[in-house]
Amino acid sequence: MIEARHLRVLRAVAATGSFSAAARSLGCTQPAVSQQMKALETSAGTPLLIRTGREMRLTQAGEVLVRHASGILAGLTAAEEEIAAIAGLRAGRVRLVSFPSGSSTLVPTALAALRAAHPGTRVSLVEAEPPRSVEMLREGDCDVALAFRYAGSGDPETEWEDLVVRPLLTDRLVGLVPEGHRLAAAGTVAIGEFADEPWIAGCPRCRRQLVDVCEEAGFTPRIDFATDDYPAVIGLVGAGLGVAVLPELALESVRPKGTRMVTVDPPVSREIVALTLPDLSQVPAVAATLDQLTRASSTAR
Repeated sequence: MIEARHLRVLRAVAATGSFSAAARSLGCTQPAVSQQMKALETSAGTPLLIRTGREMRLTQAGEVLVRHASGILAGLTAAEEEIAAIAGLRAGRVRLVSFPSGSSTLVPTALAALRAAHPGTRVSLVEAEPPRSVEMLREGDCDVALAFRYAGSGDPETEWEDLVVRPLLTDRLVGLVPEGHRLAAAGTVAIGEFADEPWIAGCPRCRRQLVDVCEEAGFTPRIDFATDDYPAVIGLVGAGLGVAVLPELALESVRPKGTRMVTVDPPVSREIVALTLPDLSQVPAVAATLDQLTRASSTAR
């Protein structure tokens, strides 16, 4: 394999015409130059220099290698400078995927702080609910996934065991009813009191959680409407078309017009986390993004 340091020596020999002059220009000894040229010729598998007395002349292979050396070394220098910029957070890119209520609450605060601290770091954002967002991370389609899981669902020890998990916050679920609902003024409502109500349900994972919680309370919810759009859920509740259970995080960026929020008993919550791959967690821009998401979550309540 041809090494960059050997190419630098060859280029110096070609420019100066001798090992001793090349050594002076490179700041090393003449024997070191001779040794590296021998190693380069061994790697190339053919002579690169013709020694005639005190003069050095390139063979045809040597001329080819010198012609390519400048471009190769320039490319390596540019790569080294770009890598140094990424390592020093003067540059870099992070691909973030988030569920919608995280995109409208945690993500803006985190990315604004990241841009202020490291303006050279670029972050792109797409939306996806778990488990799709977690699949995207494992498939290499993103660098950081903002995700959630409900307390008591799945096996927390194995679900994300191959990932780096940064816990962010615990998001409580609350009941949402129309303003004129019989339970609108109640402080805390047992989930069973909604047994005969029409329901507006959210994302597929949220719908499964809703059904599980209701069945534990002894009834199966009648889901009349299902939508991944939280403003649509709130609008449907406000229009008197049903009741819903929503994460508090989903209500932070939406004005719940025409609705009342009640505490649900038994309490239900979901764990909000940021996920990345072990190798990616060592990338400075990814680590900085995780840190800013952590800081944003601490002020989300």
